[in-house]
Amino acid sequence: MPKISVVIPAYNAEPTIKKTIESVQKQSFSDFEVIIINDGSIDRTLEIIHSIDDSRLRIFSYQNGGLSVARNRGISHATGEFIAFLDADDLWTSDKLELQLAVLEQHPEVGIAYSWTYFMNEKENCLFPGSPLFYEGNVYRDLLIKNFLSHGSNPLIRKEVIESVGEFDTQLSHFADWDYWLRIASKWSFAVVPKYQIYYFQSSRTMSSKADGIKEAGYFMIEKAFRSAPKELQSLKKISYSKLLLYCTDLYFQHSTDINGIRQGRDNLLNAIRLHPQSLLSKDTQKLVVRFIFIRLFPTQIASYLLQVFRKFRKIPQYQVQR
Repeated sequence: MPKISVVIPAYNAEPTIKKTIESVQKQSFSDFEVIIINDGSIDRTLEIIHSIDDSRLRIFSYQNGGLSVARNRGISHATGEFIAFLDADDLWTSDKLELQLAVLEQHPEVGIAYSWTYFMNEKENCLFPGSPLFYEGNVYRDLLIKNFLSHGSNPLIRKEVIESVGEFDTQLSHFADWDYWLRIASKWSFAVVPKYQIYYFQSSRTMSSKADGIKEAGYFMIEKAFRSAPKELQSLKKISYSKLLLYCTDLYFQHSTDINGIRQGRDNLLNAIRLHPQSLLSKDTQKLVVRFIFIRLFPTQIASYLLQVFRKFRKIPQYQVQR
């Protein structure tokens, strides 16, 4: 029986699935199985997967059910003592499993280990480092405010933890991973590997037209989260809403191509500040304000140039993502 089960849901992942699987094969820790859930793909995803010669791969095909359904199906097939999820367009560094497993084995009271993330941007073909995070122990309060794990490809989780909280909520169109981490945090401690180990792919095609839907789903998720939160934490709800609106502001400013999208971003930014005025002390909020000023004060081409210069402070130009 393998020590770790890696669950990869794959839907029409032809351009990326091979590199994603290779990033698992290159792990310094090798006692794992890779459970690939082909979620009704109609491209060459299944053909590519079957072309990979590795006895550790286990492939299961279903009709399309969506990401949460695919993850739940992967859990049902997992035989490892620990489970990690990896989306079919994300990547891991070679020491990701080794270092996260070491933390969990050294601290049996900890249920889940997470790491830091590089965000991959298809538009600029480069990486942006996420903020270094050090939340450990009881992180329930911190997770109520914001999904600091950012995405589903991050943590390594004890199987007994998953058995204790059940499956991903298939009713959530977005933020199902945030909901899942919160349910885990209500019962288990977290630990961090303070190292960038995940390359998370952000597609403008999936973000540009969905900010409104993401905001609506975020409202639903926050309401669900605070229905089960204790009374002493209810005051955090406004901060959580503010963080969501700032996230949507960033989506609008990055991907909108018309004045209506910019106005939507402005409205989200103003509402976020009204809900939580202290957010103006945050560098992330200040950057959004500066971005809005650029957009409003300068013609489109000049504003775009200034924003590119502005983003270079975060960019890691020496690493070009080859997909």
